Amino acid sequence: MRKLAALLILLICTLFTTSRAQEVLPNFTVVTKGNKKVIISWTNNYPVVKQISIQRSKDSTRGFTSILSVADPTAQQNGIVDAKAPDEKQFYRLFIVQDSGKFVFSKSKRPILDTAKVVVNKPQQSTDNAPRVIITEKVTPKQAEEIKEKLQPVPEPVVKAPEPEKFFFIKKRDTLVATINAREIKKFRDSVITKTKDTIAFAGSDTILLKPFVPKEIYKPSKFVYTEKDGNIRVNVPGAPLHHYSIKFFDEKSEFLFDITEVKEPVVLIDKVNFLRSGWYKFELYEDGKLKEKHKFFVPKD
Repeated sequence: MRKLAALLILLICTLFTTSRAQEVLPNFTVVTKGNKKVIISWTNNYPVVKQISIQRSKDSTRGFTSILSVADPTAQQNGIVDAKAPDEKQFYRLFIVQDSGKFVFSKSKRPILDTAKVVVNKPQQSTDNAPRVIITEKVTPKQAEEIKEKLQPVPEPVVKAPEPEKFFFIKKRDTLVATINAREIKKFRDSVITKTKDTIAFAGSDTILLKPFVPKEIYKPSKFVYTEKDGNIRVNVPGAPLHHYSIKFFDEKSEFLFDITEVKEPVVLIDKVNFLRSGWYKFELYEDGKLKEKHKFFVPKD
């Protein structure tokens, strides 16, 4: 009988010691580490719990608002960390919903300073200046993870510097004719290829050479006015007796030189000395006052 009484007393003492570490609902524990973070924790012995919400207020009796509802109210060991409290002088209470809609409010409490559960030490050597958190055996694993998560420093976002805008320089031979943005290079290329016969060539990472299309000229002499082998000019108009022919001569720059107001013979030879120097010359042949042909001929050197 004495042994049974001694065992009962030992069991009561053990339960009392455990309850001092963490309160049993509807009581709860509120502590702070002096770092503007408040830890609210409890032990749940209710057989049925539908909801547990943590409420906060500046006053101990009124003005309470819910700041969080725990995800699993049935967990035996539970708690949260309030990292958004205005200060450490706030009051906290629990709103507990039991079976069939029955609910209770706990007493309101202010956090007390506690250094027994979490000790934050600065590491002797650290590459990232992050604090090291030591959790004692009195804190559950779930609470420890929540505390560590709240105490982790928020990394500053890395802002990528904008890339400098790139431009292309367009040249004709050695002359700069345009500068375009890199975003417009495809549009420029398509425009040149589809609308012209010009060629574009990349002369470097940022330089484009524009090569205008120069058609190859194929010269076909006129059958009316052309150069003989001796360099003289032959005017050949077989219909001269039946029609009125006249002809005007111009230099290569279309400057008027002289004219023949009436070609009376079917064949007329014009000495090349009338053209002063070798080179290309132009003419306009008229038949009965209407332009019959506009062409050119070449006067060779002596």
